[in-house]
Amino acid sequence: MSDLPISFKEMCARFDVTPRTLRYYEYIELLQPRKDGRNRLYGARELARMKLILRGKQFGFSLEEIRQWLELYQSEGSEAQLREFVAMADRQIAVLEQQRAAVAAALQDLHKVRREALGQITG
Repeated sequence: MSDLPISFKEMCARFDVTPRTLRYYEYIELLQPRKDGRNRLYGARELARMKLILRGKQFGFSLEEIRQWLELYQSEGSEAQLREFVAMADRQIAVLEQQRAAVAAALQDLHKVRREALGQITG
């Protein structure tokens, strides 16, 4: 593992994000690297936050939800943050379950229409 802090370029490479994405995360205050002249330096806090940001995106949370959730740790501590995560997770699970049901219904319908079309071709 490389020594911390890491550079802007190393941060992009480590998390496989574009420079534009990283700059945007800074702009909306998800990340706050230390500045050394024109260089941005990312320490352990920023690396941990980046992991959480990417994980949150993977689960379907908006960047604003992620930003507010990360800020909750600073203002109210880890227990409040964990409680909010559970509430966020419950809401997102409900959304994903609805999406799964919609996809299952669409697949079932598509299979039916395909069988009917195939029957007209071969029948």
